[in-house]
Amino acid sequence: MLEEKLGRNVTLEIVKTTDFGVYLGTKEDKVLLPARQVPEGAGIGDAVDVFLYRDSKDRIIATTHVPKIRMGEVKALKVKDTGAIGAFLDWGLEKDLFLPFKQQTARVKPGDECLVGLYTDKSGRLCATMKVYDRLEKNSPYKKDDRVQGIIYEKSLNFGLFVAVDDRYCALIPRREASGRYKVGDRISARVTDVKPDGKLDLSVREKAFIQMDADAQAVMDKLLENGGELPFTDKADPELIRAQFGFGKNAFKRAVGRLLKEGKIEIREKSIAIK
Repeated sequence: MLEEKLGRNVTLEIVKTTDFGVYLGTKEDKVLLPARQVPEGAGIGDAVDVFLYRDSKDRIIATTHVPKIRMGEVKALKVKDTGAIGAFLDWGLEKDLFLPFKQQTARVKPGDECLVGLYTDKSGRLCATMKVYDRLEKNSPYKKDDRVQGIIYEKSLNFGLFVAVDDRYCALIPRREASGRYKVGDRISARVTDVKPDGKLDLSVREKAFIQMDADAQAVMDKLLENGGELPFTDKADPELIRAQFGFGKNAFKRAVGRLLKEGKIEIREKSIAIK
């Protein structure tokens, strides 16, 4: 059945020709390839490589155009538009790819990039889903301390930021490392901190502590200057307050403050930190 091949490339024979195109497959189970896409000189019995999807009237149709994603793949696509029940993605074909609200891990808007896979809904239509965790590979070539690139495809209050390294490998920035400034769809550069036994990667967007300390100390100084030279809390502040202010954890904050104290740039008062 051709319906079972939706979202895939297939090679089919021409079984009938018309003024508006050719029919491919068998006499009992055939699909139209529009005339403007029929290879020059092709006739009955010739094989044509096509992609199968549904047109604007939900009819199965063939195309020789190459889509940006096929069934079984995970790809990053641009959002073209949004509507009352979801979003529409550019996947290189005439009819945009539908991304229902229920399949979004975060609300998207036109111009956004999101990582998706394909599935067929209850009506047999091809749709996109941002819920790709189980579709990602776990056999990456990366090891601890390697630098990698990826896209955030989901956020979790319990676990952190789910990342697809190279848009294909399963990775996580743990909650303790996940800054609030990142959102779904962001492209990131990160460092591999661990490779799990199952092949999944743990990542950090921060450098090793001794390297990161300079940048963190500068971030504290910048925040002090923004606040008139004084912060209304010390290095004993609540960890969540520190993370909300700086995007890194309490230990990193204490190291940064210690660096600034050693350099004589700040002083710690009873309830505040101030520039000297």
